[in-house]
Amino acid sequence: MKLSFFGADQCVTGSCHCLEINGKRILIDCGLQQGRDEVSNGEFPFAANTIDYVLVTHAHIDHSGRIPMLIKQGFQGRILTTRLTAQLLEIMLLDSAHIQEQDAEWKNRKGERSGAPRTEPLYTVADAERVPEFLDICEYGQFVHLCDGVDLEFTDAGHLLGSAFIAMDLEENGVKKSIVFSGDIGNIDQPIIRDPVQITGADYVVMESTYGDRNHPEHWGYTDNLAKIIDKTMARGGNVIIPSFAVGRTQELLYFIREIKEKHLVASCPDFPVYIDSPLAKKATTIFDGDLRGYMDLDAVWLTRKGTNMFRFPNLQLTETSEESKALNEDPTPKVIISASGMCDAGRIRHHLKHNLWRPECTILFVGYQGEGTLGRSLLEGAKSVKLFGEEISVQAHLENFTGLSSHADRDHLLKWISGFQEPTPQHVFVVHGDREIAPFFAKTLEGMGIPAHAPQYTEVYDLAANTQLAPGYLPERKVSKATPGGARASAAYERLVSVGAMLNESIKRSKGRDNKSLAKFADQLRLLLEKWEA
Repeated sequence: MKLSFFGADQCVTGSCHCLEINGKRILIDCGLQQGRDEVSNGEFPFAANTIDYVLVTHAHIDHSGRIPMLIKQGFQGRILTTRLTAQLLEIMLLDSAHIQEQDAEWKNRKGERSGAPRTEPLYTVADAERVPEFLDICEYGQFVHLCDGVDLEFTDAGHLLGSAFIAMDLEENGVKKSIVFSGDIGNIDQPIIRDPVQITGADYVVMESTYGDRNHPEHWGYTDNLAKIIDKTMARGGNVIIPSFAVGRTQELLYFIREIKEKHLVASCPDFPVYIDSPLAKKATTIFDGDLRGYMDLDAVWLTRKGTNMFRFPNLQLTETSEESKALNEDPTPKVIISASGMCDAGRIRHHLKHNLWRPECTILFVGYQGEGTLGRSLLEGAKSVKLFGEEISVQAHLENFTGLSSHADRDHLLKWISGFQEPTPQHVFVVHGDREIAPFFAKTLEGMGIPAHAPQYTEVYDLAANTQLAPGYLPERKVSKATPGGARASAAYERLVSVGAMLNESIKRSKGRDNKSLAKFADQLRLLLEKWEA
């Protein structure tokens, strides 16, 4: 009964944890690492064909984005998740695959001039198209017998449509334990989706800590404040550019803008045009327009029964082609442009920033978390200029940050959530999904409350039956150098060596029971290699 940590360990993205029990290996999430956290997306520290199940907490790419890569490398098991997450995965992973292919193509065009070796995409559209073959759907509150010694339940996490906490009852060799994987814990009082469900007890909790060091601002009227920003910008003759995650956050913005238009809150331009410049956001909005029974909050249910379309209003236009996207920056009409990616590191938003950052009449409005090492974080930290498409762009536009508009629980709500675990109280809490400065800090906060906790490092292994650490793991090298407490750093080359070592260890485990002649030959080959290397 072992738990290994293969992602989002003292960093925010790339969620991936592996539970081993009764000869089965179960991944909880298989996410893509983003921003400064991106260290080893191209390799798993395990063989894909040794994984029996994948449980997906929600569809965001940092929790699901390497599932097609897992399939590409030989995964043959089953993937379990909720109905809405399954629908969102189909469009989000295809979009991610397009980005992987485009990035590889761009690197190869550039590499041809320098003689660099060809780059292969992490996975292709064809790999992503295979994902539905592996999906099994679970509804909230449904008890699922996964395999020998493992029963589980998906519970509403209130973070994104379909997001879930995964509670598991485990038994191996007569030892019984319970564990909860939080995925991302949702904020309260968000539009459309329900508040997170309080789970009352577990022996172990794997818990996110994105905002473990701070609270969101006091609740204020998002609709009123968004209206004021749009009104002032329109009066100046500028554009409001909103970098936004295509799934979840964009639909929340549409919900607010519909209210703004219904209440006529923008006096300078009551019928201001709004453009959703993201094919993925367009597809996601179609899903949000669909069957949300069992997923919506009461306000959304009431609006739906009244016949209100929560995400549609006059002068809303959804662009599809790159030509339509480019035309937005040639049109002088003041407008609101909502475009991906949310952290400004890829996608069409970078073109809109190039054309609007230097204009003092415009506003760039951030509405979500900006990871370290991303363009969005650089802008919020006061960059005077940024380089986009090889051109230095002066930052003259107004910058606004809706820090309270977050789908993550803040510090107080994280503490309230974990404090609700009383029957049983946790034997240990593993704090993940937090920067190196934040996850250990939040773990110490829990320790101060009498809750045993620590922030695991990458490749750490923990024995759940004995409640003890088996291997400590390490902290990968970060893209941006910054003095950080909490452990020794490793170079990218060392990370790769550790990943290969983990795969070798798995191969050795799988060799148990083979004939002695083959095992002796394998051992001799390894010994010769090690002796040659040490020499």
